[in-house]
Amino acid sequence: MKKKPLWWRRLVAALAPRRKLKIVDGDMLPEKLPLWTLVIARDDGEDWSVGMRCPCGCGERLEMMLLREVKPRWDVSVDSRGHISLHPSVWQREGCKSHFWVRSGKIIWCD
Repeated sequence: MKKKPLWWRRLVAALAPRRKLKIVDGDMLPEKLPLWTLVIARDDGEDWSVGMRCPCGCGERLEMMLLREVKPRWDVSVDSRGHISLHPSVWQREGCKSHFWVRSGKIIWCD
């Protein structure tokens, strides 16, 4: 898939609603991930994976591990207003090659 220009991705990110958080019980993320939502899979009280659809518009399913023993791994935080952040950045090395941060529910594109 052809990568959309950075100016276009930034415009869409600025106009898009903040990402919401949904928590599902079980050891798998749902097969179809909702638009504008980060989904956390929680099993036995432990968050182990977060999933989302690629914000560039390609529709690619992204899944990041939250377990401490796994590398690479990500951390999820929710601020007092309920806005979600993901650390470190997400970088698709294949396909659309998107590289972005999720900060306070918004997508911040890397150059």
